[in-house]
Amino acid sequence: MSENISVLIVDDEDRIRRLLKMYLEREGYLVEEAENGEQALSMALEKDYHCILLDIMMPEKDGLEVCAELREKKTTPIILLTAKGEEANRVQGFELGADDYIVKPFSPREVVLRVKAILRRSAVFSPVSNSSSSKDLVVFPHLTIDHDAHRVTADGTEVNLTPKEYELLYFLAKSPDKVFDREQLLKEVWHYDFFGDLRTVDTHVKRLREKLNRVSENAAKMIVTVWGVGYKFEVVND
Repeated sequence: MSENISVLIVDDEDRIRRLLKMYLEREGYLVEEAENGEQALSMALEKDYHCILLDIMMPEKDGLEVCAELREKKTTPIILLTAKGEEANRVQGFELGADDYIVKPFSPREVVLRVKAILRRSAVFSPVSNSSSSKDLVVFPHLTIDHDAHRVTADGTEVNLTPKEYELLYFLAKSPDKVFDREQLLKEVWHYDFFGDLRTVDTHVKRLREKLNRVSENAAKMIVTVWGVGYKFEVVND
């Protein structure tokens, strides 16, 4: 199945691109490269990649700019490649819509595992059942989550979410009325301890609400802020 999966590697260091390409191609992925932000943005807007490995520090246009501009048009999973001293940039990357980050220097095997993980969490490897009775559906008034297809519809209109936005919505919706603090959400939705700015969660919630609100005010109201604590999913019936 991986032979149909395309990955874009964006880094101004040729050595890093060659190394990552070698390891990813061993797994059967189709790999393309970009050596700067302008080239990467042009390629990513023209073609639908399944995952983008995006270095932050690059000439001409850095990875954060590419991430921000790409998020205006696409929900392609993005993994940032960052240096150890760029914690503020990593936080900013999450706020701009990145789905994961890997700190340099890194193990190529770790990169492969992170790519596989993010593909599993996106629609790429999601099995779609032919029987509606066996589908993994989460259904509420105004909002339906088809977890088999990783598809969200609000009042009958499909909502395009990034993998991280989808995970956040699905996690909250599985436990209606249960309140989660920001630390819990970072751990459960990001799948590892993230010692960064808790505003990352706030930013993702804000974007999620905005996307839902474009098609359904009632669906957007289901993501409720519990002041001083965190967030919960609350069913809206009318």
